[in-house]
Amino acid sequence: MKLHSAALALGLLVSLSAGAAEYSQLLADKSALGFTYKQMNVPVEGSFKRFKAQLAFDPAQPAKASAAFDIEVASIDVGSAEGNGEVGGKLWFNTAAFPTARFVSSAVKPLGNSRFEVAGKLSIKGRTQDVVAPVSFKQDGANGVFEGVLPIKRADFGIGEGMWADFGTVANEVQIRFRLVAAAKK
Repeated sequence: MKLHSAALALGLLVSLSAGAAEYSQLLADKSALGFTYKQMNVPVEGSFKRFKAQLAFDPAQPAKASAAFDIEVASIDVGSAEGNGEVGGKLWFNTAAFPTARFVSSAVKPLGNSRFEVAGKLSIKGRTQDVVAPVSFKQDGANGVFEGVLPIKRADFGIGEGMWADFGTVANEVQIRFRLVAAAKK
């Protein structure tokens, strides 16, 4: 009986190891990076259309995971050409001087139930802040799906200067939402 249990346990361990994969190739066409903020106390949504990522995530070894994201800030979409032009300007993102926002992870902590806490540095508009985001992971066929929300304060990054620095019209709090789909390393 003990030999049978040991053989069963070994077989289970081998099958779990064989199924383990490192997800490393972002599938940008299946991924989304958006945000929500309040303008005059009404939720407004937007997104970034172009971004790249370098990933290395093995669900069996989350402490070894790493991620770096580069967001083309001029690809912002707030729903209108006029709005996109305004937020790309000097008072908001100043995309001419700061064309890229960047996140680089420094640690991944497992929380259980396929949830993780990802810590790192977020740089927007020449300012860098330490951030922590809760992230869920699930396998979807051969791909891995990472989803989460990262809360930030726009004032920490100088987003909305001058007349826009007052939070009465546009709130300071911004929720960055992401759904990243990655293929396993071959």
